[in-house]
Amino acid sequence: MFRIIFKFREAANSNLKEDMRQEMTNVMEAIKKRSSTRGYMEAPLTEMETNQLIHAGLQAPTAANKQEIHFTILQDSNPILKELEEEKNRLRGITAPEHNFYYEAPVVVILSADSTFRWGTLDAGIAVENMALAAEELGLGSLIIGCIYDALMGEKKDYFANALRFPDNYEYKIAIAFGHKAVSKEPHTYNADAQITYL
Repeated sequence: MFRIIFKFREAANSNLKEDMRQEMTNVMEAIKKRSSTRGYMEAPLTEMETNQLIHAGLQAPTAANKQEIHFTILQDSNPILKELEEEKNRLRGITAPEHNFYYEAPVVVILSADSTFRWGTLDAGIAVENMALAAEELGLGSLIIGCIYDALMGEKKDYFANALRFPDNYEYKIAIAFGHKAVSKEPHTYNADAQITYL
């Protein structure tokens, strides 16, 4: 009897280890394959796809487990995106851009955090990386966005915070766009020798 139980547990442990190896392979593949997507199909994301991406962000670690990151989700038809584009272009002196700041992606997520919390910017960056890897795993494209910083933190900061329904005392940290890839790009290369120091 004990021998049967032992063998059952041994088999269960073996299956668990195999599942964990497979999950690790999936994660590493997503990391290797991910690259910024600057061209999207018109097809919208499903509600399930959007929810999976948001929950990937919510599952990201935060300093002291504060979980302070707020996610504002916009469809590409939302007029606030056009206002952000216009303000970004005005501040940069751009008159006829080939694409808008989110490259016509069907979904844009803007992350904000408590302006008084020291680690909010870092936490937001961790969250968007989680979301970008989740998008890659789902076969979707993503683009992490910082170029609207001046528009969201400038003279219209309060207006945009209101329009985007940021919680009180929250401010923009980073954004990310999602959609079905219309273009593909090879992941960037890197120089490990120059970027790593072992002590």
